[in-house]
Amino acid sequence: MATPAHTDRPSSKQSWLARAAFAALVLAVMVLLIFAGLKTLTMLILGTGGVIVCVIAVYWFLTTRGFLRWISLAVAVLTPIVVLTFLVRERLLWVVLLAIGLFVVAGICARAALEGEEKELPVVERPASPPTKPFLVMNPNSGGGKVEKFDLKRKAEGLGAMVALLEGPEKIDVTALAREAVADGADLLGVAGGDGTQGLVAAVAAEHDLPFLVVSAGTRNHFAADLGLDLDDPSRCLDALVDGVEVKVDLGNVGGRTFVNNASFGAYAEVVQSPEYRDAKTSTFLQKLPDLLAGRAGAVLTARSPSVSAVGPQAVLVSNGPYEMNDLAGLGHRPRLDRGTLGIVAISVGSARQAVGLLHRAHQHGLAQGTGFEVVIDADTDEIPVGVDGEALVMPTPVRCTVSPQALRVRVPRDRPGVRRPRHAWDLVRLRELAKFTKSGSS
Repeated sequence: MATPAHTDRPSSKQSWLARAAFAALVLAVMVLLIFAGLKTLTMLILGTGGVIVCVIAVYWFLTTRGFLRWISLAVAVLTPIVVLTFLVRERLLWVVLLAIGLFVVAGICARAALEGEEKELPVVERPASPPTKPFLVMNPNSGGGKVEKFDLKRKAEGLGAMVALLEGPEKIDVTALAREAVADGADLLGVAGGDGTQGLVAAVAAEHDLPFLVVSAGTRNHFAADLGLDLDDPSRCLDALVDGVEVKVDLGNVGGRTFVNNASFGAYAEVVQSPEYRDAKTSTFLQKLPDLLAGRAGAVLTARSPSVSAVGPQAVLVSNGPYEMNDLAGLGHRPRLDRGTLGIVAISVGSARQAVGLLHRAHQHGLAQGTGFEVVIDADTDEIPVGVDGEALVMPTPVRCTVSPQALRVRVPRDRPGVRRPRHAWDLVRLRELAKFTKSGSS
């Protein structure tokens, strides 16, 4: 596929950043050749081989039991130690660290240069008047007790909000609670709690076209993180009640249930359904994964969307908006929540070879990823477990996942410390064009 032409003239800053990226790459190679010499090839072989051996050992650790499992764990632990020992003995550790540092500098400069190429419009922030009767649901047990730790109830009530705490021995119907608040005249709904609770209340807010407030008081706070909210101090999210703006985001739907982050199928969803999982998470995973990954337990899945077709994957993740997959640093982050599409990742790892193939995200080696407006998950059973924003559910097959573009009005503080721009894949052709740019080439 041809690289698209760029007609806009790059800035001088872009040009110098591109040149710096290439300079750092050249220096990294020179450091290896000058100080390691003929041992450079040995280091590359040893390093690559070490990574492959570790991946295979981890795969065997997850898919076997008994003596072989613990031998595999020992290999996974000892392999990097052997590589490190070789580097220290040959006095090459500093060379490797310096080269890695230069490669990192090259990556940072390249991304900064290519960010100037960004043509995507920023997320639209709309002015919003403060609500007159906000209603917040708070889970005092979520996130290790952040509601109490940050005094969220008192602070919210001080800003005019009505607060309902999810406490007590009986299970509380969060959806019914939100609907009652709407019937009572609430003009904003919000949640301080986990993403599962966020999804339930967000569905009611979207249904009634009311603004929704997210307070980062959960354990992982994936939705709050992708909105750019403050994860260290959830009380700052309450600033949106007095000085906020609105952004519109998409909502996912899986089998009639709204989700703000993702719906997972396969091994993970199967394990979290186990009664033993709540009290012994790690041991339950290790006990059940071998049979699930080998296909001896659990349903046989098929996943179909306009861009992905996977038969027999061990795990499928359908997300409300695609996650960044350009590199490991971006994995798990959605730079935008208003693209109007689902993300889909299907993993099929039936052998050590496919496990190694995941290192370069090759479709033929076990990983399929894409986007679409609809994803259908079917199975050889009448129902399958589904993890919806971390909540363990069971749904009849086939399970249909869809997206509602910009269905939710989210009230966020004007100042959001965690807003991040999309990461850019390396485009060496364009980077070279930027590095060669000179004023004399202008017309």
